[in-house]
Amino acid sequence: MLVGTLLSPTARAQAATDHPMTPSEAAPPPPPRQSLDDAWWTGPMLANSAATLPRGHFLIEPYLYDASSPHSDGFGSLTYMLYGLTDRLTVGLIPVLGYNRMDGAGDSSGIGLGDVSVQAQYRLTEFHEGSPLPTISLQLQQTLPSGKYDRLGNRPGNGLGSGASTTTLQLNTQTYFWLANGRILRMRLNVAQSVSGKAQVEDVSVYGTANGFRGHARPGNSFFVNAAWEYSLSRRWVLAFDLTWRRNHGTRVDGVMLPGDAHIRRSSGSSEAFGFAPAIEYSWRANLGVLFGTRVITGCHTPTTITPAIAINYVH
Repeated sequence: MLVGTLLSPTARAQAATDHPMTPSEAAPPPPPRQSLDDAWWTGPMLANSAATLPRGHFLIEPYLYDASSPHSDGFGSLTYMLYGLTDRLTVGLIPVLGYNRMDGAGDSSGIGLGDVSVQAQYRLTEFHEGSPLPTISLQLQQTLPSGKYDRLGNRPGNGLGSGASTTTLQLNTQTYFWLANGRILRMRLNVAQSVSGKAQVEDVSVYGTANGFRGHARPGNSFFVNAAWEYSLSRRWVLAFDLTWRRNHGTRVDGVMLPGDAHIRRSSGSSEAFGFAPAIEYSWRANLGVLFGTRVITGCHTPTTITPAIAINYVH
């Protein structure tokens, strides 16, 4: 019908007055906007939070995981233990326990201690609703060579450490977006640089050396980027997804084989690794929740690993 197009502007205005829009024809109201207090989070599987704990509060988050590759499984437990020294400064300890299962002989003789990390995080800015400025923090982490890494004998699975001290400086950011349906999408973007020292190495080691080797190894420096998104389905349920990229410079091994003085010098070469980790979060309370997720890592000169994990997050 073309009748409407033939009416004059005055006639069209009169027609609109004579036939006003009914409530059902009016534009629907926008969905209610979810409040920050109505979204409970545990955090994604990989990306660290840029937020710091309030003074006097502590966080405990143990992870249980299985780093599975074609010929081995690395069962482990990693626990974040963090404490708020001030509202802006959080310090923490991250112990690691592990057990390696390998095809054929060479499994771990028992559960062992891996390399332990200590860290401090200082918050520079804090997100406020309505502001484009995210929460930004600087994190300094020192990984200590506490895990066994050489003189492994016929038990290469006992190698749970690196023997080298590693310093990591990381920039963490976190912000919030409200989607068209009113739900919250939280995003994290973290960037890190790690530098490692030398490890003195004897005999069979995690660096592929054999009995009789005397020398040292130095893990290559690495650069790491991690982005993560968390979508709040409801107050208790959250979908999470991590993306990661890491570039490692080659690990160098230098030494001699005894008896004799045959010199050995080799480098593993640089490598790149890409990863993703889908997860689901459920919170019983605002300060207590659980995460189920799986991390997949693959790349150039990088073995492919699939790591399912479960974590409990508790803040007091």
